Amino acid sequence: MRLGRANLDRLAPRIRRPAYDRARVTSGIVHLGLGAFHRAHQAVVIDDCLASGATSWGIVGASLRSPDTRDAIAPQDHLYTVAVRAAEGTEHRVIGALLDSVVAREKPVALVERMADPAIRIVSLTVTEKGYCHTPQTGDLDERHPDVVHDLNNVDAPRSAPGFIVAALARRRALGIAPFTVLCCDNLAANGHTVQRIVTQFAALRSKDLGKWIADAATFPCTMVDRIVPETTDADRDAVAAALGMRDAWPVMTEPFTQWVVEDRFAAGRPDLAAAGVELVADVKPFELMKLRLLNASHSALAYLGYLAGYETIADTMQDPHFAHLAAQVMEQAAVTLTMPAGTDLSAYRASLLKRFANPALRHRTWQIAMDGSQKLPQRLLGAMQDRLAKNLPIATHALAVAGWMRYVTALDEQGRAIDVRDPLAGELAALAREAGPVAERLAPALLGVTKVFGPLGAEPRLREAVTAALGRLYSQGARGAVETLVSA
Repeated sequence: MRLGRANLDRLAPRIRRPAYDRARVTSGIVHLGLGAFHRAHQAVVIDDCLASGATSWGIVGASLRSPDTRDAIAPQDHLYTVAVRAAEGTEHRVIGALLDSVVAREKPVALVERMADPAIRIVSLTVTEKGYCHTPQTGDLDERHPDVVHDLNNVDAPRSAPGFIVAALARRRALGIAPFTVLCCDNLAANGHTVQRIVTQFAALRSKDLGKWIADAATFPCTMVDRIVPETTDADRDAVAAALGMRDAWPVMTEPFTQWVVEDRFAAGRPDLAAAGVELVADVKPFELMKLRLLNASHSALAYLGYLAGYETIADTMQDPHFAHLAAQVMEQAAVTLTMPAGTDLSAYRASLLKRFANPALRHRTWQIAMDGSQKLPQRLLGAMQDRLAKNLPIATHALAVAGWMRYVTALDEQGRAIDVRDPLAGELAALAREAGPVAERLAPALLGVTKVFGPLGAEPRLREAVTAALGRLYSQGARGAVETLVSA
């Protein structure tokens, strides 16, 4: 038996399900990037909003490329399960906030029309850092990106997230419809401001007037999102089926912790997010930097160095006390670069992160976190390194994390086996690695010269020295040895 609207009443009483009549719910949000994170995070919040009576805020999900999610959940009336895993057990909840789904590549014009519908008041995004077609170091649109070039020549049938947003806003402007709010939920620095800059730059390439109208009339709130959501496996599907008594083709696994901090700036209204646990604030930046530099930075350090050391998951990596110490050290050294609002307890936050990383019920693969590192390093690691250098503080811990990324993108592990590197710059990085060879004094400068990642910081002598030394230790001692040497110093 398959999960679906007709079978909800057959679920065991312990399984939570939508506490509202889905037949009365209408769409108010289009979400670009219908992946596991959105379904375990924002969609759960909207599900709570719908349960409180805000029935005009259902979600239409759009996968920009792959039909896999649509094909899995459409036959289930877009119902799916969130399995919240903790050491003491798993709780299951069926989410009903997603009303429909589309695949952008199949029907781009239809998606633009959906986004131009006056009923849609928020367009939210989780397309990962690489989905914005920008240069991470500058935050500007990459005008030479193939999808940008395509979208400027096919304005009504775009491929990229910025292309869809601009196409829909242009149509709304032509029809006299007010713009929607663009709500970025990805780990970009100052994500709302960055996406506004990318979108208005793209729009200005079509028409300066369009770019100005979007800049003046649309809103792009900054946000900070936090919940660990591993990739769903076949074993996860089997476990959820056993709990539900029916099959769910694409459940999502997550942890008990969840956080969403949002700048309260919406052009066309919003549901009562605060009632669903969202923190509405005037300035998100301190919380964003806190998460990027404490959680995301230590996650990346564990991912690259843990993968090289042979650990499959973050929880496995955290069982090694040297790696647990490494994660704590990354957080501690980044904390001095932060200026937080009064009352923020960074020590408690760091302790909660270490506990979350060690959750044995959550199998978050190091390989999954290691994806798209060229897009993530500037926000997660390089900003803190730059700030520490400005304070004349050592950067050896962060340098080892960067060196771990460098060793990883050579696409060969410590045993000489191939690494399946998933990164927009994978080809370029691998070519530089082949030319430099496994010699830290050649490889580190070659990769530090990739300005799309490092910008002018790559030429900073103290950074070059620290990263080169760390990479040398990785080659001479291996990841385990290099981490042990660092944390024991």
